[in-house]
Parts: sequence; structure tokens; C-alpha cells
Amino acid sequence: DGKTLDGWEGNPKMFRIEYGASIAGTQKERIPNNEFLCTTKTYSDFELRLQAKLVGKGKNAGIQFRSKRIPNHHEVIGYQADIGVMKGDQLIWGALYDESRRRKFLAIGDQDELKKAVKPDDWNHFIIRCAGPHIQITVNGYQAVDYVEKEPGIARSGIIGLQIHSGEPAEASYRNIRIRE
Repeated sequence: DGKTLDGWEGNPKMFRIEYGASIAGTQKERIPNNEFLCTTKTYSDFELRLQAKLVGKGKNAGIQFRSKRIPNHHEVIGYQADIGVMKGDQLIWGALYDESRRRKFLAIGDQDELKKAVKPDDWNHFIIRCAGPHIQITVNGYQAVDYVEKEPGIARSGIIGLQIHSGEPAEASYRNIRIRE
């Protein structure tokens, strides 16, 4: 709702609401481990729209979906629409990563197209669509991912989570979060 964390759960020391946005992390100190602010409700087939911004020395955050918490741990397991940069200057905005499960990128957008689409240190509009095994991720109008899951047994429902990655100081901000099942 842009005012409270109602309907979400996570580490209250890492997440806060400011100016209508959910903000994760801090630009004052290192982030000790990955942290996730997660919905208390699960979703299967949906269209999720939101805006995300990443600022600071840390260059990694993400939007979890069809995920679940790992019991007694700070991590989650499931799909992630990535936000940020890796290995120098490779953009991973909108890339599909499999967090804590296969631990690899399943799809990454074209670097030239991402460089045109992404607004560093500013708000970027995401659309994440899931219908059965089909997953699409769009960043600022550029469709970075059009993926069909072929591996049997991969969950097709789960929580939505907003991530700040461990490492250098950074803030990941999320606002105007809307989901249509």
C-alpha cells in the first residue's frame, strides 16, 4: 500500500517504507547476507507490475516469484527477475535467475537492448508474467526474457519477494507494486 509492510514479512532491520516505496538495505554499511521482503500470500499465474531502483556501491537486487522461504534461513528458493550488474559491466536487469535451486541464469536479455532500456540509479518499470510454464520479463518496454520451463517438478506457485543482495552498501527500492492473478 506504499504506507506499511502489511501483507509482507521480512527482516525489519533491512526493510522500510519511505516516500511510498519499500526500501531494502542501506548505503551506510555492507549488507551481511541476502534479505527478502516476501508476500504472505502465494501466487501461481499472474502479471506483476512494479518499479525498481538500485543505488549505491552494491550492484545486485531482484524480484523473487514462484518462490518459498528456506526454513530457518535468510534465503528463498525460486525464480528471480534480477536487477543490477555483474562481472564488470554485464547488465542483468530482467534476467531470469534460479535462486538457491539450480543457482544459474536461465535467460539474460541482449546487452545492447538492455543498455538502451535501463535507467541506472533511476526507476525502471518491470512486468513479470507467469502462465503455466511460460515466463516473460519486461524492463522499460524491452522484453528481456521469454522463457518456457521444461524441467518437471519446478514449482508453479509461490510467494513474491523483494531482494537486496549481500555485499557492498546499496539500497533497492520498489514502488507501485500491482499484481493481477
